[in-house]
Amino acid sequence: MTLEIVAAVVWGVVVAGLGAFLTELSPWYYQLRKPSWQPPDWLFGPAWTVILALASLSAYLAWRSAGSRDARVLVAVLFLANGIANLLWSPLFFRLRRPDWALIEVPFLWLSILAPIVLLAPISRTASLLMVPYLAWVSFAAFLNLTIVRLNTPFGR
Repeated sequence: MTLEIVAAVVWGVVVAGLGAFLTELSPWYYQLRKPSWQPPDWLFGPAWTVILALASLSAYLAWRSAGSRDARVLVAVLFLANGIANLLWSPLFFRLRRPDWALIEVPFLWLSILAPIVLLAPISRTASLLMVPYLAWVSFAAFLNLTIVRLNTPFGR
């Protein structure tokens, strides 16, 4: 049981830590036109911390509730895919300075959150429901990303 907890926590810490490392609030970012309804920059860190803590708990509960090796492989694949999709967004937006490309990546991230919600429900309803705030936050962030693209297009020139 302890190894499962450690693995879930490590997943959350790695995704959060790498995500923070890949998020560079440079002068370029501050010069972007942003909507008046964008949350303050300081709110993103705590929001992601809560969301990834809930996702880590989801991973642990799903793993613990998985009744077979195949179900555990499914849990691992779902959270690995989500971690990769999560980590792809930041370098596209912040490092490459391409919010338009980051917007193209959003459906993959969104689906990587929806998949555990749907596929984990038969394994652990609680694990499934713990992913809902993550989906809601990414949906909001996707709309914010779209708005920033619309306010600042074209990119890459």
